[in-house]
Amino acid sequence: MMTTTTPAWFEESQQRALAEYDALAMPSRKDETWRFGNMKQLNFEGYTPEVSSDLSYNIPELPEGVICMPFEEAVEQHGELVQQYFMRREARLGSAKFTALHKANVKSGLFVYVPDNVKVEQPIEVSHVISGAKQIAFPHTLIVTGKNAEVSVLDRFASANEVDAGLCIAVNDLIAGDGSKLSYCAIQELNLQSRMIQVNATEVGRDAHASAFTLNTGAQWARNEAISLMTGEGAHSDMLACSIPSGTQQYDQRTYQHHAAPHTNSDLLYKNTLYGTSRTVFSGLILVDEGAHYTDAYQTCRNLMMEDTAESNSMPGLEINADQVKCSHGSTSASISDEEIFYLRARGIAPHQARRLIANGFSIEAVERIGNDRIEELVVEAIDRKFASI
Repeated sequence: MMTTTTPAWFEESQQRALAEYDALAMPSRKDETWRFGNMKQLNFEGYTPEVSSDLSYNIPELPEGVICMPFEEAVEQHGELVQQYFMRREARLGSAKFTALHKANVKSGLFVYVPDNVKVEQPIEVSHVISGAKQIAFPHTLIVTGKNAEVSVLDRFASANEVDAGLCIAVNDLIAGDGSKLSYCAIQELNLQSRMIQVNATEVGRDAHASAFTLNTGAQWARNEAISLMTGEGAHSDMLACSIPSGTQQYDQRTYQHHAAPHTNSDLLYKNTLYGTSRTVFSGLILVDEGAHYTDAYQTCRNLMMEDTAESNSMPGLEINADQVKCSHGSTSASISDEEIFYLRARGIAPHQARRLIANGFSIEAVERIGNDRIEELVVEAIDRKFASI
């Protein structure tokens, strides 16, 4: 029976990451990347790395040449390929200390490699179940598409029960090769005792299209950091999110659209629907490098305030160092108007149901841009579960 061992490069990288974690200071609200952040949520005293992972996979029939396997197996069996792409970009939006902790402890997750000119027709689905009180999970998703390849991947995060306080520090590497199409979606439905940090690093090659969508309905506190780097001419990146906090939930969203080549496009749309005394933070930056002419970049964050006690903080930004570009950014916060409620009530719809219909329609705009029927269906089901619980 053939046995495999963890490559030396991986063990060494984990040792270096642990030293980096120890050396880095904890973030503070003095850091611009943590402005308006809730620093109390960064107290992880008493938490320990999970002993084992509870993952399940729904993997369709795959074309020849596609590699799809648990991350730890990929490290052992395809070490050189993993090493080429694994966490090669720095975490520049504030969570470098926590990505170092992730790198030092990561074992579980998914590795997908789609070779040139191969299309995976059906989405690959992964379910991460976080179990155990005060345990930290470190799932890692690494997806690489070759030239003109296509794949869609869905990560689902849930808790084993409603009482254990867990912590999930997840990192994604999404590498879209030239001319390829890569679609990624995350559905976060952790219990209300848990917390989550997710860092998403996307690289988009020449004439490639990458899409990353995040749905937040669970967890007491979640922080999402998303970076999209467009490295080749004709690259296109969609950055999408839908968050529905209620009660005292808090969601912290930080984004970075980096145009490093000319004739690139990015489009960010974040939709937040806030209930109770919930709170959201959005901070986004579009950076257009010198020489990245003819860039089109859009950044929109919209907040629907379902109650006066909710709070949203938005900080969109632009840094343009090239000519002939089209860039826009903006954020809006609004409540449902009396006219909208009256219109639906006049058609026999009860006020509570009318408000829910409007909130649902507000969220769907981002969902419809996922572009995969199966994934869109699962996202809508998760949204419905959230609205039904409010």
